[in-house]
Amino acid sequence: MKRQIMDLIEVARGLKPPDLILRNGRVVNTFSCEVESMDVAIHEGMVVGLGVYDGPNIIDVEGDFLMPGFMDGHVHIESSMLSPLEFSKAVLPMGTTAVVADPHEIANVLGKKGIEYMLSAGDGLPVDIYLLIPSCVPATPMETSGALLQAKDIKGFIGKPRVLGLAEVMNFPGVVCGDDAMLSKMDPFRGHVIDGHAPLLSGKDLNAYVLAGPGSDHECSVIHEAREKMRRGMVIMIREGSMAKNLKSLLPLVTPGSARRCMFVTDDIHPDDLMEKGHINHILNMAISEGLDPLIAVQMATLNPAEYFGLKGIGAIAPGYKADILRVTSLKPITIRSVFKKGQRVCDRGQITYEFPSFPLRDDLSPMRIKPYQQDSFKIRAEVSKSIRVIGLIKDQIITEIKEAEPKVAEGFVRPDPDRDLLKIAVVERHKGTGNIGLGFVRGFGFKKGAIASSVSHDSHNVIAVGTNDEDIFLAVKETERIKGGAVVVSAGKVLASLSLPIAGLMSDMPLKEVADAWKRVEETARSLGSHLSHPFMALSFMALSVIPELKITDMGLIDVVRFEPVGLFL
Repeated sequence: MKRQIMDLIEVARGLKPPDLILRNGRVVNTFSCEVESMDVAIHEGMVVGLGVYDGPNIIDVEGDFLMPGFMDGHVHIESSMLSPLEFSKAVLPMGTTAVVADPHEIANVLGKKGIEYMLSAGDGLPVDIYLLIPSCVPATPMETSGALLQAKDIKGFIGKPRVLGLAEVMNFPGVVCGDDAMLSKMDPFRGHVIDGHAPLLSGKDLNAYVLAGPGSDHECSVIHEAREKMRRGMVIMIREGSMAKNLKSLLPLVTPGSARRCMFVTDDIHPDDLMEKGHINHILNMAISEGLDPLIAVQMATLNPAEYFGLKGIGAIAPGYKADILRVTSLKPITIRSVFKKGQRVCDRGQITYEFPSFPLRDDLSPMRIKPYQQDSFKIRAEVSKSIRVIGLIKDQIITEIKEAEPKVAEGFVRPDPDRDLLKIAVVERHKGTGNIGLGFVRGFGFKKGAIASSVSHDSHNVIAVGTNDEDIFLAVKETERIKGGAVVVSAGKVLASLSLPIAGLMSDMPLKEVADAWKRVEETARSLGSHLSHPFMALSFMALSVIPELKITDMGLIDVVRFEPVGLFL
């Protein structure tokens, strides 16, 4: 080590030539938020000096800007429907060289095996995939998940390479009330990063939550909420994803005095948005177009997350920092020409030059342990009642309403009624073969025919379906099971479109364009059934999220989230 440092010192002093010199660059200094015109000397994958250097290997960047690679401080890679390998290929040309991922989704399906897969699948990639260990698996006891992760299960990940701490602590009521199981999960991670998740938490309860350990929040939706949390010491993650879009609301929080306590994150980003809009580069350009200083924007996407997560040597172009560098032709908007990873050019003009490793698809990552069922399994026998509870979908929201409706009854069974937009919704347990099938009704999808089904249903990711008749619901679920998870559209007994997600029923091993095209196709086909929703599958995926009010459905039936208890269909 001493000899290596001595060698680096000699290169830094100009006594020995570096491996590479980036000449004539305008370096974005993320410490001081200024631009300096100088060379960048790189040796053994590290920036060793800035100034005037000479050597045999020079790339003249012709006055282009040089800045650190971007970092996403909170992302669920599973939401991109891409494997870590294909996600890395997708975001690298967009300037992302590091992400902090929460493998909460795959952990709900595969438990520790899912977390270990995400770690191993991140080896050897030019995008550093750091992990925080999920804190809430399952999210509630009112659904069947593929795993139960307790304190003894997650503390074994502490100290593993690229594991930084504990992921978003969603059970904020448990923390505030001193729940022993929740605090036992947090205890081993003290001294490490503990991410927060506390929408609209305020006042003394916020004091208690911050005191317990969470240091960040990505759930702020209004400026006064974000400002209070920042004043109590939290780092604010400004989120702009596919579902939750908070950037324009929260950007006024960013001032010269507060910017160092903010960063940009995507949380959940779907493949079509990733392909058409971009990743962190898209968020930066949105912020800049709204008037944010480009240098502060870059600082929020580089140095700020690196320092919050305790990642030394990342987030700046300075001596001793990793040579993860972007060559950018413009700051308004940020336009990326080349990407360097540890001093090696891995992408140029959108074309990847890095040789990626291969990860064969594993059969043990595709659980579909569903107890045999028949078409009759989706029938609901009528009871003596004038009304049934109905999930009221709210367009472009993940919250729902509790509605009531008079059921349509034929031959002793409650039937869907598309004319009144009263559709049947079903959740089929797929992890442990329990045979659980939760049945109910939903209003808001607008289908006039057919059915759709998906294995992406937060948080436990059982198979969820909605449709106008039992026959098509049955076929949609069966086809989802056959393709080992994914999204399916059927009508009149025929499969019209599908997307296979064989990695835990959440991700594909195909490249971004193929996944994005297939995803758009299933969404468009679902809309053709009569829905007025822009993203029917996205809406469906949140109908089982039993921590978001008011009425949801799991494999155990309807859940009144406000009362936090199961309820019957019939009033």
